[in-house]
Amino acid sequence: MESLSRLDAIFRPKSVAVIGASPSAGKLGYDIVYNMIHAGFPGPIYPVNPKADQILGLPVYTQIGDISPPPELAVIIIPARAVPGAIDQCGLAGVSAAVVITGGFAEAGEEGEKLQEELALTARRYGIRVIGPNCQGVNNPHHNLCASWPLLTRKGRMAFISQSGTVGAALMDWASQELLGVSIFVSLGNRADVCESECIEYFNNDPHTKVIALYMEGVKRPAHFLEALSKASKPVVILKSGRTERGKVAAESHTKSMAGSDEIYNALFKKYRIYRANDLEELYDYSKALAYMEKPPGKRLLHISSSGGAAILAIDEADKLGFLSPAPSQQLVDRLRVFLPPHCGTTNPIDLTGDAISDPSLYAKTIHASRGEFDAGVIIFGDPIHGASDIVTGKDELIVFCGGADVEREESKLIHQKGIPVFPTPERGIRALAQLFLFDEPVMKEPVKSHAERTLKLMSPKDAADLLKKYRIPAIDAPLATSAAESLRLARKLGFPVAMKIASPDVSHKSDVGGVRLNIATESAVRKNYREIINSVKKNVRRADIEGITVSPMAKPGGLEVIVGVVTDPQYGPTLMFGLGGIFTEIYRDVQFCLLPASEKEMRQMIHGITGYPLLAGSRGQTPKDRKALVEIMKRVARLALDNPDVDQIDLNPVLVYDRGALVVDVRIYRHSI
Repeated sequence: MESLSRLDAIFRPKSVAVIGASPSAGKLGYDIVYNMIHAGFPGPIYPVNPKADQILGLPVYTQIGDISPPPELAVIIIPARAVPGAIDQCGLAGVSAAVVITGGFAEAGEEGEKLQEELALTARRYGIRVIGPNCQGVNNPHHNLCASWPLLTRKGRMAFISQSGTVGAALMDWASQELLGVSIFVSLGNRADVCESECIEYFNNDPHTKVIALYMEGVKRPAHFLEALSKASKPVVILKSGRTERGKVAAESHTKSMAGSDEIYNALFKKYRIYRANDLEELYDYSKALAYMEKPPGKRLLHISSSGGAAILAIDEADKLGFLSPAPSQQLVDRLRVFLPPHCGTTNPIDLTGDAISDPSLYAKTIHASRGEFDAGVIIFGDPIHGASDIVTGKDELIVFCGGADVEREESKLIHQKGIPVFPTPERGIRALAQLFLFDEPVMKEPVKSHAERTLKLMSPKDAADLLKKYRIPAIDAPLATSAAESLRLARKLGFPVAMKIASPDVSHKSDVGGVRLNIATESAVRKNYREIINSVKKNVRRADIEGITVSPMAKPGGLEVIVGVVTDPQYGPTLMFGLGGIFTEIYRDVQFCLLPASEKEMRQMIHGITGYPLLAGSRGQTPKDRKALVEIMKRVARLALDNPDVDQIDLNPVLVYDRGALVVDVRIYRHSI
C-alpha cells in the first residue's frame, strides 16, 4: 500500500509544474496550462519555459529547480531528446512524479527505445513515478486536475485507464456529454513506469470509483497484473485489442507491448471474473451499467414501449442472453385494460403505441401496475416522450431512449443527472443489463415449444417409415411394439443388441424424457427397458398419448452423425437443412440452410459450409465419409418435401454417414392436420 500511496503525487498532487508550457494559444503547452487553471486546480501551477515571462497570468519559471518548494507533479511537454534531462532536473529538485506527454520513444523505433530506457533509469534513480511517455495525461475531476485534453470536468463513478490516449478520451467525452462524468482518466502511453496493474490496485481503493474500465493492448508485468485482478473488489471491464494476428502486430508497434494470445486472455478474464468488452461501445455501456445500475432480483423482464419494433429487438436480444420475457398474468392484463386504449398490446411487450407521445402518463401507470410481477422493466421510450425523466426511478428498470430526436437528447441528460443510465438502442441496453448477471450460476431455460410442436401433428413411426421407404431413403427398421412381450419378439427377430424408443405424437425429443435405450443385449433387459421407458415418459410428459415402443437393430459403428431436415417457412416454402447431428444438434447449431428446389451443387456447398466439414472430409488421416451417399439422401428428402405440401417439418437425426453408404437412424415428420 505504501508504493500505491506514492501515486497520490500523480492523481492527487498538491502542486503542478508544466515543463514546456507555451504562451501561444493552440499549442499543447498552452492548452495544458489553460485546462489546469479552468479545471479549478486547488494548488499552485508553475509554468516552466526559459523564453517566457508569464502565461495566462501565471509567472513563468526558467527551470524546475527555481521553484520552491518543489512541485509534487511535473507535466512534461518538450522534445523527446530533452526529456531524460528534464527528469534528472526534477529528481534534483525533489519532484515526486511526472506525466510525460511527449512522444518519440519506444513506439518510434530503436533510438526511441534507448531514450525511454534512459528516462526510466533516471526516474528510478530518484524514485520519481512516471505516467507515459507518449500519453494524453491524467484528468481527475474529483481533484479538479486536468493535466490532459480536452477540458472535461464532470465528476462521475467510472475510472477510464487506457493505453491509447484517443480511445480513453473518447470514453471520457461520451461520459461528459451524457452528464455522467468520470472518476479518473489515465492515459498510460508506453508505460515506462506506472502500468495498468498499479492503476487497478490504486482505483480499487478510490472512494469515487465504482467501476474500473481499461482499454488494453498488452500487459507489462503479467504476474503483477494477475495479482491486481485477483484482489480487485470492484468490477473491472476490459477491452483487449490485438485479438487477431494483424491486430497483435499493430498493438506491438503502437505501445511496444506484447499483445499475447487472445484465448489465454479469455481464460484469465473468466478466472478473475473480468467483464470483457468486444468493442468501444461495449466498454462504455458495460461500465455505465455496472457503475449506475442495481442488479434486479431475477431475469424475468417486462418490456414497455411506445415502439413495437424496438421492443421486439429488445426481446430478441434478451432471449439470446438468457433473460425471460413471459406473458403477463391475467390479473395484470385486467389492471392494464382499465387505462390503456383498446388498441394497445398487453402481452409482452406492453405496446403503448404512439398514444404515449400525447399521454406520457401511460408509461407511469403501466410501470406502477406491473410492479412486483416481473423482476425488471425494460422501459423503451421509442418516440419523443416529454417528461420521461420524471417517469423513471431506476429501481429495477433498464432505460432505453431511441427515436426521440431533441426530446430524447434533453430527457436523457435529465435522466443521467438522476444517476440513472440510459442506453441508445435496445440491444445495447440488454447487453449491458446482462453484465449484472454475468457471473451467476447458469440456469437452464425451459425450451419454448416450436410452432410445429404446438399446432402440427407428429407422424407415427410407421407412417414416417413408409414415407421414407416410398422415396427410397435408407432408414433403419423400427417396427412398433405395444407390449413387453411384443418388444421381445421383435428383438429376437431383429437380433441383439437392439435400440428401443418411445412412440408418441406428444414426444418429439425422446432422449430428453428418458424415452431412448440403446445397446440392449439380453431378453430380460428388453422387458425391463420396456417398462422403464413407459414409466419415464409418463412421469415427464403427463397425459402423453403413448402408442408403444419401436424396436430396431443397433446401427453398425463408425458412422458420423449428421442431421438432414426440412423446415417450411410460411413465406418462402420448404428449406433444406444440413449439419452435425445427434443430441448436440441444438447446442452447437452447426447447420446450413438452402431454399428448395436446390441443385446438387447447392447441396454440396451446404455440406462444405458447416464448421465440422473436416470430419466428413477425413481430417487427421481419417477415412473420408461417403458424401455422395449423403447428397443422394438430401436430394430425396428435398423431393419428398416438394411432393408433399402437407409436410411442414422433416427431421432425420441422426443420419449415420459411413466410409461407404449412409443410414437414417431416427426420424420425425410433422404434417398439417387434415
